[in-house]
Amino acid sequence: MRLKPQYVFVIAVAGAVGLYFGAMTLFGPEASRADAKTPPPAKASDLPSVQAKLVPAAVREYEVVLRGRTESARAVVVRSETAGVVAQTPAAEGSYVRKGQVLCRLAVDARQASLDQARANLRSRQLQRQAAAQLAEKGYRSQTQVLESQAALDSAQAQVRAAEIALNQVNIVAPFSGVFDRREAEIGTYLAPGQACGTLIELDPLLVVGDVPETEAARIRVGASAKARLVSGQLLNGRVRYVAHDADPQTRTYHLEIAVANPKMAVRSGLSSEVRINAGAGPAHLVPVNTLVLDAAGRQGVRYVLPDGRVAFAPVAILEESPEGVWVSGLAGEARVITVGQSYVADGQKVRVAMAR
Repeated sequence: MRLKPQYVFVIAVAGAVGLYFGAMTLFGPEASRADAKTPPPAKASDLPSVQAKLVPAAVREYEVVLRGRTESARAVVVRSETAGVVAQTPAAEGSYVRKGQVLCRLAVDARQASLDQARANLRSRQLQRQAAAQLAEKGYRSQTQVLESQAALDSAQAQVRAAEIALNQVNIVAPFSGVFDRREAEIGTYLAPGQACGTLIELDPLLVVGDVPETEAARIRVGASAKARLVSGQLLNGRVRYVAHDADPQTRTYHLEIAVANPKMAVRSGLSSEVRINAGAGPAHLVPVNTLVLDAAGRQGVRYVLPDGRVAFAPVAILEESPEGVWVSGLAGEARVITVGQSYVADGQKVRVAMAR
């Protein structure tokens, strides 16, 4: 029995509608949302790619680097001990002088005459003492009279010593060997007791002084070796002789002094320098400069790849710069440091690693 064409059309439309609703039931929006909740695992090809370099650990000497300046070990204003007019200035300003050398000489005036008089009085008292002793042996002087003559002799000897000291005080001498850096008195200047002849500075040993940050002060020990490179390029070697225990309240830094040999007085006081102080040894890594990045907290460090392929961040401290890179502390053991792409990945993110040669 043949169906009429209109029946065939109705049956076809009904079948199409049935298929539509069946498809909506199986693959409609609800099914799409369910599939969205469980996405397929990411393929390795979908992970971000970085380039890393295997950096081994090494033992490296730590150095504390700071700015410093040269300074005299001692600076003393040499003053007159007595009053008088300056008669001579035998030491040239800026010249090297030895301990005891005359810097300024005052006029002798009556000091020599006072010494001559004291010496003459001493000779007289010596004769009187001698005569009293001889007469006492013969019974013509008492023991009391002998003691009086001895006391007079002792007084005369004291007067001679006082006159000699007063005469020697006309010579204002260097208390130690150094450079007569500045003369304050010229010939004809009247000096009262305590007034200055000039300034003497000691340049051997020479000091290199600076201020250590509070973060580095605990690493420096008295006696540690140190190097100072002057602005002229000259290198000085010495040792730390002093580190302050009380910080400057304004800068929170600690004063430091390094003693260096300066036998020819070639290095002057007041020269700027870069100071490097040995602060022991420890593990360090040599990384390229471009690997240094900042994390969200503003800390400087490097990003490296863990064995499971995740990214990690390690804060580091720069120990020394070199043409090959920078030596840093803060990494542990051998590390795969990211050299390309470190700024585009986050901590904990999985990555594909291509090792640099």
